[in-house]
Amino acid sequence: MSTKTRLLICDDHPIVREGIKVTLSQQPTIEVVGEASNGREAVSETKRVRPEIVLMDMSMPELNGMEATIQIKDFDKNIKVLIMTLYDDEDVVMRCLAAGASGYILKDAPLSQLIYAIHSVSKGHEYLDPGVTRNVSEHLQQSRPQQSSYDRLSPREREVLRLVAEGLSLKKIAIRLNLSIKTVGTHKYNLMTKLDIHNAAGLIRYAINNKVVNTMVPLKNEKRPVSSMIRLARR
Repeated sequence: MSTKTRLLICDDHPIVREGIKVTLSQQPTIEVVGEASNGREAVSETKRVRPEIVLMDMSMPELNGMEATIQIKDFDKNIKVLIMTLYDDEDVVMRCLAAGASGYILKDAPLSQLIYAIHSVSKGHEYLDPGVTRNVSEHLQQSRPQQSSYDRLSPREREVLRLVAEGLSLKKIAIRLNLSIKTVGTHKYNLMTKLDIHNAAGLIRYAINNKVVNTMVPLKNEKRPVSSMIRLARR
C-alpha cells in the first residue's frame, strides 16, 4: 500500500509548473498526480484525479487561487489546499484560510520548507510560512476573521467583479460565463449594491485594492527557488 501523498500542482506558468513537478517527483513520499494551468482547470482536475493536496498558485486566470479553493472545498472538504504565492499581506492570508486553505507558503521559500509544508498539511495541520506577518498566527489561535465585504459576494458575483475589473464588457462577460447579458447585469448590480459602489471605476479600484485582479510582479522575476526548479525541468 502506497504511503505517498497525492499532489496536484496548479500554476499558470508552464516552466515553473514543470520545475515544481520534477522537483517534487523526486521525493519518495510525494506523488504528483496531475497539474492545472488556471483556476477552472484546477477545480476540474481535482474532481478527476482526487488528490490529497492541491498546491495552488494564488494568481491565475479564469479563477484565482482563492475562488478555486472555495469550489474545491465545496466539492470535497477532505481535499486540502496549500496556497503558494508571492503575497505576504495579512488580509490575503486570512481570506485564503477562511476560504478553506490548509496552508500558505511564499514562493521564495526553500524546497525543504515546501516539502515540510506539504507533509504538515497532509497530516491535518495548518501551515503558515514564517515570512508571513507574525500576528496572523496569533489571530488564528483566537478566531477566524470576520466576514469582509468581498466574502459577502456570491461566487458568481466575484467572477463578474474580476472580469469587469479586467475591462470586459457585459456582452463579453456573458459569453465567457455562458450567461445572458441580462443575468450578468443583475449580478453586476447586486455586487455593486453589496459593496456600495456605483460605477465601474469604483469596482476596478476595489478589485485592485482587494487583489481580486493580478497586479503582481511577473513570476520570472522570482529568485532562487523558482530558478532552481527551472534548471531541473530543463535537464
